[in-house]
Amino acid sequence: MLSPGTPFPLGATPAPQGVNFAIAAPTAESVELCLFDGTGQNEQQRLCLPACTDGVWHGLLPAGRKGLVYGYRVHGPWAPHDGQRFNPAKLLLDPYAREIVGRYDGSDLFLGHDPARPDQRDGRDNGAIALKGRAVAAMGAATPPGHARIASGDRVLYELHVRGQTRLHPGVPAALRGTYAGLAEPAVLDHLQRLGVTTLSLMPVQHRADEQRLLAMGLTNYWGYNTIGWFAPEARYWSGRPGTTPASEFRAMADAVHARGMELVIDVVYNHSAESDEAGPTLSLRGIDNALYYHLREDDRALYENWTGTGNCLNLGEPRVLQLVMDSLRFWACEMGVDGFRFDLAPVLGRDAATGFDPRAPFFAAIAQDPVLSRTLLIAEPWDIGPGGYRLGEFPPGWLEWNDRYRDTQRGFWLRQGRDGAAGLGDFAHRFTASSTQFAHHGRAPVASVNFITAHDGFTLRDLVSYEERHNLANGEGNRDGHAHNLSNNCGVEGPSDDAGVLAKRSRLQRALLAVLLLSQGTPMLLAGDELGHSQQGNNNAYCQDNETTWLAWIGASDPAGDITRTSDFVARLTALRREAAPLRSTRWWPAAPPEGTPGIRWLRPDGQPMTPDDWHVGTALAIAFESAATEDSGAWLVLVNAGAETVNFTLPAGTWRSCLSTDPAHDHGASPEALGDAAEVPFSSIRVART
Repeated sequence: MLSPGTPFPLGATPAPQGVNFAIAAPTAESVELCLFDGTGQNEQQRLCLPACTDGVWHGLLPAGRKGLVYGYRVHGPWAPHDGQRFNPAKLLLDPYAREIVGRYDGSDLFLGHDPARPDQRDGRDNGAIALKGRAVAAMGAATPPGHARIASGDRVLYELHVRGQTRLHPGVPAALRGTYAGLAEPAVLDHLQRLGVTTLSLMPVQHRADEQRLLAMGLTNYWGYNTIGWFAPEARYWSGRPGTTPASEFRAMADAVHARGMELVIDVVYNHSAESDEAGPTLSLRGIDNALYYHLREDDRALYENWTGTGNCLNLGEPRVLQLVMDSLRFWACEMGVDGFRFDLAPVLGRDAATGFDPRAPFFAAIAQDPVLSRTLLIAEPWDIGPGGYRLGEFPPGWLEWNDRYRDTQRGFWLRQGRDGAAGLGDFAHRFTASSTQFAHHGRAPVASVNFITAHDGFTLRDLVSYEERHNLANGEGNRDGHAHNLSNNCGVEGPSDDAGVLAKRSRLQRALLAVLLLSQGTPMLLAGDELGHSQQGNNNAYCQDNETTWLAWIGASDPAGDITRTSDFVARLTALRREAAPLRSTRWWPAAPPEGTPGIRWLRPDGQPMTPDDWHVGTALAIAFESAATEDSGAWLVLVNAGAETVNFTLPAGTWRSCLSTDPAHDHGASPEALGDAAEVPFSSIRVART
């Protein structure tokens, strides 16, 4: 029997007096708690939650203990055109479940509607195969909870996939490869520390359900942007070792990252759920209170707003939905040891159908006032596919944003010279200094611009300089998915090549792109595997490839010149130089025209003269001179840039300059700086860095 219990906290909460269950379903007529055996396959008992307080159904099971497996059947009207899709024949996952039993298999038994008559409710019971929750105790607070640990100007992000990072790593025990525990192994963290990474940015780790279409083709949503359990770590990344759970192993991994002085950020998907559109499965929210949790179309509430391209959008304008998201974020920050979040398709979080995107929407206000979450690292993907969905630079102060215009400009500058789509010196300089047009307002700092050349979505760095077109046939979409052409490659030969000249050119371009990324003002982000020369064989949308296409090849991977360590060592040198050169990571905006002799940044032509307005529209080479305040750095720094096809001779400013890095191997003396005199030669597609 159930006693009334309490309407808070939401979810299944073990306590000495039993397990309290609470679920927000304000328009439901009744809610049944269904209890299962440990396998989750055999339903043993159904109990009606005895109380409903302010739309939360709740009850206390005195006999309940940790480990209990459960789900809900929610009763109410079936009226899709009014937004109501209740179906007690479908067992529903608690959205607050902290551990999930089972896996969605794509069967039409999960459909709430009759497959042949979508307006009718499907009466087949799916309890035996449905997703279920397991009641687990709280982990206890992380120390310190939800606190960014790295100074904003020192941060170097590294985007990685938990499984792909270690699935083929020879330094990780075989049983731990592809798991949270594998990511915590010393061999993995040693590598990241040597690179100079400060912040691990994990692709989604919350429990996902793969799309039925992918399952039918024998594929999965490898990237993980299809969440159904916002409190449950994805069990597919758990080693299964006795005495551990997915949550405990994730927390141990977070502790290992923190022990190295690094931060942990996770990619979160609160813009949509895995239930897709009106033809999709009924797994959780759709059957709990469809009209509450989702944005429905005003003209027909049987249909969903689709600003995400995945079929539905969560409605964070509803207080209970906002509570779900905020509670989930606090759980990951306070209990799981996460230091920050990258929000997928973030404009959706501040949208409604009437007003569109609003940076003062309830979600942003709730984050700003929260004493824990306001101190975490907050990163937006600032676009969705809805009307007016591109919002770069429009997020609130304190937020960082992925800057795709930085990516496009740097690719156009280094890889498109002499071709359509080339970027000029003016665009290059604007992005090099953190895109002030987008970010220099409302007190925002240059670090708000997350600069990247490559990310999980698109070509890897090696493929960027190796392929002219996408090669996505393995995705099962007739090579129609992803961007059609690589508008960056200028190496002349597509795909693998044995030609020494082609390989050398590809290596040179990779080094130039890595250098400009780590020398630019803003927050740099590296893509995992770019330092290894990882290739996806031209697949620029490998979201469904859980195989050697996406798993980093630690043995056998190499940069185009054939050396697996060369690019990694070069990245490590770049991050070390960034740490040493305060002006390169300045958190203040540079004045447009600093007076002579004062700290600032100066733009010079190759002949040493200041750039004129006309100079910004011609040419492919310039010098960038930094002079920092004496309290920040004792010397001056010089970055010489040549994206052209010919060697350029630079006249240097007055001073005793020493070359400390070059992207051209012939001019790079490693740890032995070279005195330059009053001039320096910079070969084609190269950067040199000098200091006094």
